[in-house]
Amino acid sequence: MTRKNYTLTKSVYVRSLQCERAMYLDIYHPKLAHYSPETLQRFRHGRAFERSFKDTFPDAIDLNFHLGMNICRYPALTASLLQQEGPVEIFEAGFIHDDVLILADVVRKNLDGTLTIFEVKSSYNITDTLLNDVAIQYYVITHALPRIAHESLFSKPLRIKRFNLLCADCDYGFRSHDVTEQARRLAADIPQRLQHLKEVLRGPEPDIAPDTSDYGRCNTPYACPYQAHCLRHPSPAQEPAPSDL
Repeated sequence: MTRKNYTLTKSVYVRSLQCERAMYLDIYHPKLAHYSPETLQRFRHGRAFERSFKDTFPDAIDLNFHLGMNICRYPALTASLLQQEGPVEIFEAGFIHDDVLILADVVRKNLDGTLTIFEVKSSYNITDTLLNDVAIQYYVITHALPRIAHESLFSKPLRIKRFNLLCADCDYGFRSHDVTEQARRLAADIPQRLQHLKEVLRGPEPDIAPDTSDYGRCNTPYACPYQAHCLRHPSPAQEPAPSDL
């Protein structure tokens, strides 16, 4: 396995917006997570929905098929594919910037070098959480593309043309929403946010008390998998963070 070359992932970043203590546990103590049967069912439904949309791209290259769990190699293979002449469609395209790794559900490189990106969610509504999910991807990809293009023999610049949020639709199965502008606006605040999160990760476990009420932090927008840990330890022991981050 290739050595880990990133600090945060998209999912960890999005979790930090709900609770920085949960983000910390995701990084240092992921085995403490406990997912309810309802949450696991939601995950399965989401993967099935994503798979049904990906089936509409029969010629796409699936990085998960080629690299499996070797996530650190996804960005290099993505860059190699994007640097080739001609269009290409990629599942789980990997990009790294600012110590953040993201895997985009579907990336299509068009003939003119522009990229159309699809983030697939089984939700029927566009929520702030989904837009923040797209925004961190937009931030990472837009900063990673110039490096990829610089090393490419492809004559046209690589840039995002459109970022689509693909949601469920009762009548048509899928509905595509252009969220490029929303992602661009939200991405402007991400560098400062990432700097703060890295500082949090260099310290001890955050002293954030659990709030397990129906609309409290632990259950909004999703049920946190670390609730049992935080209820047992409402105020964590202030031990320093591991030094290998």
